[in-house]
Amino acid sequence: MAMVKQLDKRSGITYVYESVSYWDKEKKQPRSKRTLIGRLDTATGAIVPTDGRGKRRTQKEPDPVIRKGPVPTVKTERLFFGATYLLDQIGEETGVTADLKICFPNHYKQILSIAYYLVLEDQNPLFRFKKWAAIHKHPYGKDIPSQRSTELFQSITEEAKMQFFRLQGKRRVEKEYWAYDSTSISSRSELLKQVKYGKNKDGDHLPQINLALIFGEKSHLPFYYRKLAGNIPDAKTIQELIRELDVLGYGKIKLVMDRGYYSVDNINALFKRHLKFLCGTTSSLSFAKEFIREIGNKKDHYEYYNSDLELYVFSKTIAWDYEQDRPHKGDTIKEDRRMYLHLYFNPDKLSDDGKAFNRKMDTLKAELLSGKRNPEHEKDYRKYFEVKETPKRGISLSFKQDAIDAAHERYGFFVLISNEVKDPVTALRLYRMRDVAEKAFWNVKERLNLRRTMTSSKSFLEGKLFVAFVALIYLSYIQKRMEEKGLFSTYTMHELLDELDVIECFMEPGKAPIQGEVLKKQEQIYRDMEVAPLLAAGQGADA
Repeated sequence: MAMVKQLDKRSGITYVYESVSYWDKEKKQPRSKRTLIGRLDTATGAIVPTDGRGKRRTQKEPDPVIRKGPVPTVKTERLFFGATYLLDQIGEETGVTADLKICFPNHYKQILSIAYYLVLEDQNPLFRFKKWAAIHKHPYGKDIPSQRSTELFQSITEEAKMQFFRLQGKRRVEKEYWAYDSTSISSRSELLKQVKYGKNKDGDHLPQINLALIFGEKSHLPFYYRKLAGNIPDAKTIQELIRELDVLGYGKIKLVMDRGYYSVDNINALFKRHLKFLCGTTSSLSFAKEFIREIGNKKDHYEYYNSDLELYVFSKTIAWDYEQDRPHKGDTIKEDRRMYLHLYFNPDKLSDDGKAFNRKMDTLKAELLSGKRNPEHEKDYRKYFEVKETPKRGISLSFKQDAIDAAHERYGFFVLISNEVKDPVTALRLYRMRDVAEKAFWNVKERLNLRRTMTSSKSFLEGKLFVAFVALIYLSYIQKRMEEKGLFSTYTMHELLDELDVIECFMEPGKAPIQGEVLKKQEQIYRDMEVAPLLAAGQGADA
């Protein structure tokens, strides 16, 4: 069977026939039978069916041929697209669009459209998506009703998420450090197993789940997250994180962590896997106290002052007492591992630490004298007080001045340890990079409306967190560019996106979208975001 095109010179119409070859037994020669199936649309290349006499059939026409390039619209309309165009370009730059298409081939456009909505409609609930979608040009191009969004969230599998993390992780610079931190998300749900009471970082007296994120030091983009039970302390998450990153195929990772993640077991686990780390610790650790005593009165000598950091900086190499249990051999390896200890003295922190310590002592003293002892403070009671109680005089206190003096010695000091970073200035700059995680948590909770969650479905929550995570990639990209270009002196993030969101495009059936007017300051925003700009009126492509 073959397709044959034949031009009718009288009408100028090209007809398309279906030609079937067969053998004519009587004439003993090959013959063919043609059947008219339609006329050729020279504009689109599509075949328009006919009823055999050159007229259009009344039955439903087949779907049009999909071609590369701008997708023609089906109705005339004007849509806002300046901000969504920016997000389109960021998706291409970061690989988010390509990676989502691989991991969610049937739903990636819906995921992108909801992520766009979360970015552009600050704190608005998802049920308002219909109104937003009707006036914006976005990847899916249609409304996503509440039931469909629920089905979408529930369809996001753990396997597809992990594949996305793997693809995004490979796009990050392998030699960069990764900031690891967590936050708490309060919940009133009684049906989610991981909702537990724990140390709520927002001060809410509600049960919670914990959300841990990893950011690239140079890209400032997140590429991995974990949802944890609300009662799991930060220090308990590191070893599981190492195992999961190993499963994802990440080899020589480098983690930056705050003091909440420090523990002997965690540092030993990182040494065991030959992973690099930079971690904050408390100045009360024995090796830190020893170094502080060694520094003594030199803590504010000018020779140790760093003008860029505005701090007094000290550093030395120490030996970490590494231990590794080997159950299969029934023994324990004990050996020294090299580690760099960095101390920073801040005179302003000296005063703040003194005030904080005095407030702490006031609290401990009041608890002891009232008889309302806090079980969590028993160690401090024993450390700083001598407590006596008699039937006549009641409770009397005396202070352990040596312990108080030892605490005073540590006022104003901040401590970092690393098994790779030798230079204390570089170490602190890397550590301060963790600020990007703090800003991201604000974006997750405030802009993406996830301070508290009411959902009672685990699969729904998992899917919603993933789409919010995708939105966070876009927000983090914009945040980094705004900081680099100094745009926060002119705009808030919301104001910058609103500045672009007024740009329209005109949609007409069968034609590519026609761009509306672009102001010079809007064009400059695109350039500052490092994406191909929509050019101002009167400019060509080379402008």
